[in-house]
Amino acid sequence: MQSKRARLDRFISEQLGVNRRDVRALLAQKRVLVDGHPATGINQVIDDFSHVVFDERILREKKPVYVMMNKPLGVVSATKDEQHKTVVDLLARPDKEQLHIVGRLDFNSTGLLLLTNDGQWSRQLSAPENKVAKVYRVTLEKPVTEDYIKAFYEGIYFPFEGITTRPAKLRTISDYVAEVSLIEGRYHQIKRMFGRFNNEVLTLHRISIGNLSLDPLLSPGKSRELTEREFDHIGITSE
Repeated sequence: MQSKRARLDRFISEQLGVNRRDVRALLAQKRVLVDGHPATGINQVIDDFSHVVFDERILREKKPVYVMMNKPLGVVSATKDEQHKTVVDLLARPDKEQLHIVGRLDFNSTGLLLLTNDGQWSRQLSAPENKVAKVYRVTLEKPVTEDYIKAFYEGIYFPFEGITTRPAKLRTISDYVAEVSLIEGRYHQIKRMFGRFNNEVLTLHRISIGNLSLDPLLSPGKSRELTEREFDHIGITSE
């Protein structure tokens, strides 16, 4: 989802129904405030979350929203679905139709899911070059061996796409349980990586994204907004 960025003069012209040439005079008279400060120029760029006021009349006021959910089993990671209940259906928020999903989970996968109305933030979290790790707890049909660790780190070749996965970290918890850390999210990636060893994934549960862990007090299907500290420390570190 793209953030709606626009030149200030175009936005003011559309909102007030005035000629764009007349906007310059309004700015010179300091009648337009952007985020609490007099507008700097007609070519100033505003976005979805810019607070724009003209003569004490609010023209744009939208706050970014960041929601953590504990996705339950059997719910679709989508905003709408004709056959199944979606994660958006589980939200008890008046603004839920404005939110989109950051990194989907499969129908039979559970755990940490993020929703937001901030397109730039979601793109930063999802971009592999930003190296935001997603960690999953996986239960398997067969025991995990040391061979898995080396193969996951070197990357698994997916012939259908003709690509090799980026290095992934695998840590064994017990014979049948492992934790996998990825910085990308290809279609059914973890299931397909274990599929190389003919080992079926029985359960898949996401426990963290970057430095953000799933709140252990959040029961399946429940959600809450991120705290300011959680937002600040999630770990988007673009190079």
